[in-house]
Amino acid sequence: MIAWSLRAARDSGCFDRIIVSTDDPEVAQVAITHGGEAPFVRPAELSDDHCGTIPVIAHAAQWLAEQCERPTEICCIYATAPFVEAGDLRRGLDVLNSSGADYAFSVTSFPFPIQRAVRITPEHRLTMFQPEHAQTRSQDLDEAWHDAGQFYWGRAHAWIAGTPLFGEGSAPVVLPRHRVQDIDTQEDWDRAEIMFQAQHRADRMPTT
Repeated sequence: MIAWSLRAARDSGCFDRIIVSTDDPEVAQVAITHGGEAPFVRPAELSDDHCGTIPVIAHAAQWLAEQCERPTEICCIYATAPFVEAGDLRRGLDVLNSSGADYAFSVTSFPFPIQRAVRITPEHRLTMFQPEHAQTRSQDLDEAWHDAGQFYWGRAHAWIAGTPLFGEGSAPVVLPRHRVQDIDTQEDWDRAEIMFQAQHRADRMPTT
């Protein structure tokens, strides 16, 4: 998975340096093998399961500053995003620069109106999150979007200042749902393998 993200970054032509932030020597070696850098070891306090993205990128930005390098734009690409594409990274940088936003990151639409979502109660019954929309037609509800979990372009000063990602300071880079699959669970992995095979079959199909 790391190799796919690194290849997309290289192919985009957007970056002066492609740095992998990790505390794992094996991951660092994979990064180097596939054209990235691993010039520092991420500190332990930024390597647990609860650390957010912003402190990790801020640490990398501050490390660069200590090396007398001061990038103006920094992109965080997740290693758990095997469908990230070079063209989307270029488009994200264009959106960041044209919008004047602090961040520009990948989003995709929910396949079903979130206003009609239901929860399963402890009694194993169903209740609506927004019962006022029980009779609202789906086509009359606002479309909703979610973080696609692929990449986050941001201005270096925003990362370092800890500016929140989710808010009016961010601009969307819209991706189609069929190219979005974050990987956190075995089910995510299984679905990603099916999506990957389908995409590569489509790429090999002859055109007329």
